[in-house]
Amino acid sequence: GGRCLIPVFALGRAQELLLILDEYWQANPHLQSIPIWYASKMASRALRVYQTYANMMNARIRAQMDIGNPFHFNFIQNLKSIDVNSFDDRNASVVFASPGMLQSGVSRQLFDRWAADSKNGCLIAGYAVEGTLAKEIMNAPKEVTTLEGRRQPLNCLVDYVSFSAHVDFMQNRKFISQVEPKHIILVHGQKDEMGRLKSALMLQYRQQPENKRPTITMPPNLQEVKLRFTRRRLAKVMGSLADRETEPKEGEEVGGILVTQNFNSKIVSPRDLPTYTPLRLGSVSSKLHVPFAGQVPTLRLFLNEMFQGVTEEEAGLGFDGSPCVKFGLHDKQVTVTTGKTRSVAIVEWKASSVGDIMADSVIALLMHAQSSAASIRLTSKPCSHKRTPETPSAEDTGEEPERKRPRTLLRIFHDILLEQFDSVDAVYEARKATFEINTDTRLDQVALDDGKRLTCNVEIEFDDGNDVDAKIKVECGDEKLGKNVQECLKNVAKSLNPIKSE
Repeated sequence: GGRCLIPVFALGRAQELLLILDEYWQANPHLQSIPIWYASKMASRALRVYQTYANMMNARIRAQMDIGNPFHFNFIQNLKSIDVNSFDDRNASVVFASPGMLQSGVSRQLFDRWAADSKNGCLIAGYAVEGTLAKEIMNAPKEVTTLEGRRQPLNCLVDYVSFSAHVDFMQNRKFISQVEPKHIILVHGQKDEMGRLKSALMLQYRQQPENKRPTITMPPNLQEVKLRFTRRRLAKVMGSLADRETEPKEGEEVGGILVTQNFNSKIVSPRDLPTYTPLRLGSVSSKLHVPFAGQVPTLRLFLNEMFQGVTEEEAGLGFDGSPCVKFGLHDKQVTVTTGKTRSVAIVEWKASSVGDIMADSVIALLMHAQSSAASIRLTSKPCSHKRTPETPSAEDTGEEPERKRPRTLLRIFHDILLEQFDSVDAVYEARKATFEINTDTRLDQVALDDGKRLTCNVEIEFDDGNDVDAKIKVECGDEKLGKNVQECLKNVAKSLNPIKSE
């Protein structure tokens, strides 16, 4: 007529023990008159998960699914009311209750109620933490303290069954022997048990040479542990990188892609990836049709003003039978084709960080080229009335727009100097200009004596065939002013240069 209390955790271990007892009751009819209860709302909710996903468990459970769900128990009932005072315990019964450490809750209340009767029993089915009642009663004390604080005799039978979710001493030692680690760190366990395991391991490895023994440490909490690993990583050079006539020298750099698979490393060139690895090398090509109603000379002018190293070639016949023109930028990574379709420029490029940025700038340039004043002047026809311009135009001189660049830049230099000084005289000679700056104030804003003026002579020249780099020479009576003028003109020259694509 005694009662058996099994304090358990609500998840995992409780469901497994319930399944074992239900199968045992099924195999032993003489026990079927003794009810089995589980008193845990969380265990009840977790049991529904086990019932739903029984097909994901081991082969034995899945085989039982052909007959019925093994987690629909025949001899186990849920104690829906957790009120211990209303629980009828006059007859023999088995009760699963949480928590497993008997510190509080239903399991503690039932233990306090049954501990004094020698017909009852308490079965500890897992690990018990030091300082808890579950650990205390395993040492078989004569008395225990109830939740109310009173002392009562411990007459019930207390037993322990190793039903832990963790491995035990023998399993740990067997696993370590099979793995043969270089370092062993014992953590997360009872200090006495870990000390016993450490002593057993040290005794086991004592017969091995010292250089082959693993380090065994059992650090307390918050203590830092440093480990040293010595490992040489080897990689095979394969493919075209290894196909060479001479042997590589020590210290020579090898450029390629390091690929590691199944702990084996190899270095191959990008084009050999499909041969020696399951990887494939691909690229993304982009094409965009941009509305462009301008002419080829207009586009040529804008591209050369913005970029350096622009190439030009014919690309077949266009929609009207005239040759198509294809411009290439950045080693032809970005191309612009005109003439294939009416009023459309085709921009093509390979997707990359540089290619995408240059393609964006080319598209913006195409949109701007159709509305700028330079575009309107280049694409319009001259009017019929006579005019007497101060400076001969490109139509009068017969110059190509590209050849006007040095003279245009020299006039920009002149305008910049006029913004800074009141008097700047200019003399232009083909690809060269001389500027004379006259000022009555020094750089420190101190006025000169009456009648005295500072003079700076500036000479800017472009070499034949080079419309980008300007030679700037400044001579001035005030050295500091001369340096500032020269630095200013150098920065202007840099800002006026086309963008270099290499």
